[in-house]
Amino acid sequence: MLSGDYYVCPGATDGALRRYRAFLQAPGRRPLYPQDAECSCRGCSLDDVRHARDVLEEVMQQLPTWPRAQLERQVRELDARYVERTLPDPFAAERQWRSDLWWRCRLSGGREGG
Repeated sequence: MLSGDYYVCPGATDGALRRYRAFLQAPGRRPLYPQDAECSCRGCSLDDVRHARDVLEEVMQQLPTWPRAQLERQVRELDARYVERTLPDPFAAERQWRSDLWWRCRLSGGREGG
């Protein structure tokens, strides 16, 4: 799969899935708050779980039907946990550059892990 997206490269799907899962595996029941990445390079950008979800969305749009369905099933399960563990941001439209993406409309800025 060739992509014009700088962040979709070999290993990007695996890295984004691992990051998404790791973020959601924090112990306890406290809300989780995504953090901005320190750097926007391919490796560091996944430090922001929202960017990991961006990458997964881009990959899903490019995959053929069967692999897309398999990835979508995994991502849907993680999405449900993300909604449970994060809080809505009522000011996302003013704060987020991509407020059209629901996963970017959650409160951020706290310490990950609760």
